[in-house]
Amino acid sequence: MSEIISIANQKGGVGKTTTAVNLAASLAGSGKKVLLMDIDPQSNATTSLGFTRSDYEFNIYHVLLGIKKFSEVILKTDVKNLSLVPSNIGLVGIEKEFYDPKTKNRELILRSKIQEMRDKYDYIIIDSPPALGPITINALSASDSVIIPIQCEFFALEGLAQLLNTVSLLKKTINPKLEIKGFLPTMYSRQNNLSKQVLDDLSHHFKDKLFHLKKNKGCIVIPRNVKIAESPSFGQPVTEYASGSKGSVAYNELASIIIKG
Repeated sequence: MSEIISIANQKGGVGKTTTAVNLAASLAGSGKKVLLMDIDPQSNATTSLGFTRSDYEFNIYHVLLGIKKFSEVILKTDVKNLSLVPSNIGLVGIEKEFYDPKTKNRELILRSKIQEMRDKYDYIIIDSPPALGPITINALSASDSVIIPIQCEFFALEGLAQLLNTVSLLKKTINPKLEIKGFLPTMYSRQNNLSKQVLDDLSHHFKDKLFHLKKNKGCIVIPRNVKIAESPSFGQPVTEYASGSKGSVAYNELASIIIKG
């Protein structure tokens, strides 16, 4: 059975897609069989791996509608052990279906569809939209855990309470197994006092939910890194584009923690 991990934060620009793509690639690089699922209508995870709209006909939208099975839309990527369920801007139309009163168990559609994939991958990583709408709710309802990227910038913790409340509510109702796997500080700069302050705040409030390679050592942070920013334009995760960069090292360390459990 695969472990299903959502990458979620309703705030945009926090490194959510970057984390989904590079964590998936790092896990794959460790020899794990990984499926990256793009359920964001912006489809940035799809384009980050080098795919354009002309490369595929069907996507996650058709799976959620019941037109296709997951096995019929999966794409092989250039990264060994990494496959992709692509997205497309047309996915915005799924919300109309979710809000249709005739749609039963609308929060559980993804969970029911994803079962066919659970014994085929070690990890399924879900890149969710930057909103707490029905698509993200479906992702969280289908997941074992959630990683929450938080950028080390002003307003970093803005809106976080709403996300935490949503996770808590889902845990109490439709997904008792859902856990917060951890908070991941992103866009960190050692030269920036604000970055240090945000990291201190996160350490104070969520010390036990940060990712530590070793006990009593500093937590993993994703640095503000040029190679991370460049890699999507080349259709590659940073682990492939610049394997020795600080960004690649950070995501490989995160993957090692995930694998250790």
